[in-house]
Amino acid sequence: MPQKEYNLTTNEKLVLLALVKTRGLNPDNLAAESGLSVEAAMQAALMLDEKEFLEVFDDNQDYYKFTKEGEDYAINGLPERRIIELLERNPTLNIDELKKMLSSPYYIDYGLPWLIKKRWARIEKGRVIPIILKPEKGSDEKVIDDLKIYKKMNKELWTNNEVREVIYTLEKRDIIEKFTEKRRIIYITNRGRELVNKGITIEEEITQFTPAIIKSGAWKNKKIRPYNIHTPVKPVYGAKLHPYQRLINEMRSIFLEMGFTEIKGDIVQSSFWNFDALFQPQDHPAREMQDTFHLDTECDLPEEYIASVKKMHEKGGGISRGWGGNWSEDIARKQVLRTHTTAVTIKYLTDHPDPPVKAFCIDRAYRREAIDPTHTPEFEQLEGVVMDKGVSFKNLLGCLTEFYHRMGFDEVRFRPGYFPYTEPSVEPEVYIESRGKWVELGGAGVFRKEVTLPLGIKHPVLAWGLGVSRVAMLRLGLKDLRELYQSDIDWLRKSTVV
Repeated sequence: MPQKEYNLTTNEKLVLLALVKTRGLNPDNLAAESGLSVEAAMQAALMLDEKEFLEVFDDNQDYYKFTKEGEDYAINGLPERRIIELLERNPTLNIDELKKMLSSPYYIDYGLPWLIKKRWARIEKGRVIPIILKPEKGSDEKVIDDLKIYKKMNKELWTNNEVREVIYTLEKRDIIEKFTEKRRIIYITNRGRELVNKGITIEEEITQFTPAIIKSGAWKNKKIRPYNIHTPVKPVYGAKLHPYQRLINEMRSIFLEMGFTEIKGDIVQSSFWNFDALFQPQDHPAREMQDTFHLDTECDLPEEYIASVKKMHEKGGGISRGWGGNWSEDIARKQVLRTHTTAVTIKYLTDHPDPPVKAFCIDRAYRREAIDPTHTPEFEQLEGVVMDKGVSFKNLLGCLTEFYHRMGFDEVRFRPGYFPYTEPSVEPEVYIESRGKWVELGGAGVFRKEVTLPLGIKHPVLAWGLGVSRVAMLRLGLKDLRELYQSDIDWLRKSTVV
């Protein structure tokens, strides 16, 4: 078949000539041999691949390398090895003494279980009793030594079942991690060789008409690169806000249009404002370590409210029985990452006790949640309050209905709910036609007097909280909450603005 029928570009010819004398080249070598940039060489190679003159082969290899923790162990030894070496010098050391002698107290936590599992030692009355004082290197330490030499090791080299088990264990211990090294090799096909053997002529060609070329008439005596009118136009994606940010901005605009004031507050809050001011008992499960991020810091309490909050918690302040027991200032001083933005709104109400108050807060809250398709440890929450003379539960339902209608949800209903600091309480639900069911989108209610009276708030307070990410999942058609936070450029480009 004559060469002219293929309409090869100059770059394509240069790439073919660079490959004809080799078994294959990677992109960098191909660029060097052809005299083109890596980008230009690969563009030509991919075009030749479509014409079956070349084959672009992706050869991805899996390797193992040390984690940051593994690098430390590679230099200084596994935790169990460090402990046994200390015991070689002094077999009478107890666990507390070993902790002080090791560079990190965590080495005891990590090393002791493996020391026992490997039967190098046993625990007896708070002491580590050596069984083998100078144990030989195990298979895990030998693999670490190998990796220390080679820096990375191909997964395929470890085919032995015993070694595979060791690799699995080292991965679980977060000592090594797998990574994929992407390689690309370009080969010339027999069809490509035949074409080169017939002869390829490199000649200057015009790829773009300029005013100078047209005026000079140079185009008349030069080859003009053919223009393929069937080539799809490259899509152009305009700049836009992240879909999640657009939704947050929409919510903000709705509340501002409804006459609300936006407020902000600190991420780090005292337990007083996060829990106690909201009449949440100090032994409530939500305060436990498994639910709340506690900080190793404390802060001062607002002196003017300590006595009234204490009285409300212990005895009910004359309007209820309270929680009983002794309310502790020390617990109230401990700082946490706010578990809800209600800590911000209750503080704002306390600072602005005179009606009317209409305020909202869209911000991030933090809870110790296991990450899954519907939960993350940090999330955005929309919190709103209305405080005025004579406002009622009916006003709350009307306000929420208006908000959800403006958000595009036509059918809204409310069902009774329970929340520690509101009474009565409801859970707003909207009907999602595509799913054929009602979906709960938050909680709302009227603040209990046990919350408002100790803080000097004398008028009814309507309050609600809404999980912003849950609304985002419905609006954007997502099934996994984590997609909101992943940098999927293709999804971001193709997301619609309206």
